[in-house]
Amino acid sequence: MNKKEIYQLAGEIRKKIIQVVGENGGHLASNLGVVELTIAMHRVFNSPEDAFVWDVSHQAYTHKLLTGRYKEFSTLRRHGGLSGFTKRAESPHDFFDVGHSSTSVSSSLGLLVGRRLQNQKGKVIAVIGDGALTGGMAMEALSHGGLVSKDLIVILNDNQMSISENTGSLSKYLSKLTMTSPYQSFRLGVDTFVDKLPFVNKFITKFIFRFKRSLKGLLFPNNLFADLGFEYVGPLNGHNVEELEAVFQQVKKLHRPVVIHVITKKGRGYSFAENDPATFHGIGPFCTVDGTVEKFDTLSFTEAFSNHLVELGKNKKIVAITAAMAKGTGLAAFSRKYPDRFFDVGIAEQHAVTFAGGLAASGLIPVVAIYSTFMQRAVDQVIHDIALPDVPCIFVLDRSGIVPDDGETHQGAFDIALFRGVPNMILTAPASAMEEKILLDWAVERKAPVLIRHPKTSCPSEQTGFSQPICEGRGVLLSCKDYAPTACSSLENADKKVLFVTTGGMFSEVLAAARSLLLQEIYVDIYNIRFIKPIDEEYFLKIVEPYCGICFVEDGVEKGGISEALERLVLKNDRNKKTEIKALPDRFLAHGKRNEIVRDCGLDSESLASAIKGLL
Repeated sequence: MNKKEIYQLAGEIRKKIIQVVGENGGHLASNLGVVELTIAMHRVFNSPEDAFVWDVSHQAYTHKLLTGRYKEFSTLRRHGGLSGFTKRAESPHDFFDVGHSSTSVSSSLGLLVGRRLQNQKGKVIAVIGDGALTGGMAMEALSHGGLVSKDLIVILNDNQMSISENTGSLSKYLSKLTMTSPYQSFRLGVDTFVDKLPFVNKFITKFIFRFKRSLKGLLFPNNLFADLGFEYVGPLNGHNVEELEAVFQQVKKLHRPVVIHVITKKGRGYSFAENDPATFHGIGPFCTVDGTVEKFDTLSFTEAFSNHLVELGKNKKIVAITAAMAKGTGLAAFSRKYPDRFFDVGIAEQHAVTFAGGLAASGLIPVVAIYSTFMQRAVDQVIHDIALPDVPCIFVLDRSGIVPDDGETHQGAFDIALFRGVPNMILTAPASAMEEKILLDWAVERKAPVLIRHPKTSCPSEQTGFSQPICEGRGVLLSCKDYAPTACSSLENADKKVLFVTTGGMFSEVLAAARSLLLQEIYVDIYNIRFIKPIDEEYFLKIVEPYCGICFVEDGVEKGGISEALERLVLKNDRNKKTEIKALPDRFLAHGKRNEIVRDCGLDSESLASAIKGLL
C-alpha cells in the first residue's frame, strides 16, 4: 500500500473498532491509540515468524484485524466469539494468553532465548505500555534482558496512562526522555547515511557506533534503558507510519537489545475517547454517535463500597490504596474527597500490599481495593507483610467470583482457595449493599487483616436479616417467610426441608432458585454464610441440623473452597445428610455475559433448583 492507502486503512480500522466496541463493549481508547503502530509493525516484521508479544494484550484489536480475524471481529467478547485479549487457540499470530500487566518483556525474552537455543530465526517484539513499567516484574525483565544481551526488541508505547493517569517518578522520567528527540533525529539521519555508503568496513561501523554512544552521553547522560544494556531509540511519533517503519527497518538489523520509545495518544481518532480516555479504556456498550453509555438505576457492589468508604473517610486514620484502578475499584470518589489520604501506586499490587502493611504499622487503617484476579500477584505479600505480623488492613476484592466479558485472565475464581488457609486472615462475602456497609464498619473496628470480596454485579434487593449486626463466624438464615412470605404460607408444615448454603456473590441466583421451587411447593431456606473464615462450627451445625438435604453454592473454585470444608464438617457430624456442591469447575472460564458463564458452570437458578430436587 502507498502512503495514502495506509492512512485510509488506519481510518477503516478505527471505524470498525469503534463500531464493534460500541455494540459489544471492550477496550476502546487503548486500541485506537496503537493503530498506526500496529500497521507499521506488521509491514516491517513478518508475523508469526517474528513474534509480537502484547503486554496485557487488551490493545491487540488492530493486530487481530490484520491477522485474519476481520470476519469474526463482530463476535469480539461475545460468548463463543473472539477474545478481547490475545489467545493462542485463536491464531498462530498470538503467542500467549495474556490479560495481566507487566509480563511481556519476561515472556518475550524467554521466547527469544528458547528460539536461539534451538537455532530458530525471527525477531521477538514486546509491546509494553508506560503504565505497565510501574510493575516491578517489567523492570526485573529489563534488567535480565540487558544482561542476556540478546536481540530483543521492546516497543515502549508511551501514552501517559495505564487505566487511570499515570503517577510516580517513572512517568516523570519518561516525560523527561521525550526531550531527547533532537538526538534521535540526528541519529536516524546518520544511520540512513551510513547504510547508503558502499564498502563500509567494520572499523568505520564500530567508530560510528561509539560516536553515537558518546553523543548520547553528552546530550542525555542518564538513560535508564541504556544503563540496563539496551540501545534506546526515541521518542517517535506513534501515529507517523513512515517514521515508525524507518526506525523498525534499522532496528531489525541490530543484534543487541533495543527499546523503541513511541509516543501515542489514547483514544486517537474518536474525540470522546481522546477527551476521556479513562472512561473509554474499558467500557460497556455505548452510543457511538455521542459517546453516551447506558446508565442503570441499580446499585452495584462497587458503588455501595465507594459510597460508604467516603462516609468512613471522616475517620482520619483511614487511608485508601489502589493499583492504577481508582475508578474500577470505587476509590475515585474517596480520592476526590480525601486526596491526602489516597494513594495510587501504579500497576504494582505487591508494593500496594506491603505499603499498606507499613501504613498499618504506623497506626493507620489502610483500605486496599484491588480486583480479585490482580490480587493473585500479591499473595506472598498478604501472607508475609500483613497476616504474619497481624496488622489491621482491609482488603476489598472487587470482581470476585464470576466476571463477565474479559475471560479467563479476569475471573475472580481463586481468592477463597488462595487466602482461606492463611492464619490471622478473616474472609467475608457480603450479599447486599447493606451487608457491604455493615461488614466494612465491622472491619474498621475489628483491627485485623480482613478481606471483603464482592462480585461485579448489581446488588440484590435487601432481605430481612441482612441488617443484623455482625457476629464473627456466623451468617444469616432466611426462611421462605423472609424472602416470599405469601408464597410459603401453605408450606409451613412441610415434612421435608432443604437448605441452600451460599456465599454472598451467588445470592441472586440462589434466591431465584428458591422462589421457583416454592412455585412447585418445595420449601427451601437460605443460609448466607457472610464469613468464609472463620466459621463458628458449632453454630453452623445447629443451623443445618433440621434439614435433610443441603446444597452448597459458591462463586469460587470447588477445590480448596469453603463448600468443601463445610460439607466435610456436616458429613463428619451426620453421615445421613444428603449434600451437593455447586461451585466453579476445575477449568478456566471463557468470556461471555455473566448469565452465560453462570449457566455454563451449572450455577443458574434452574440448575440450582434441579440440584435441590435431586437431594429430595
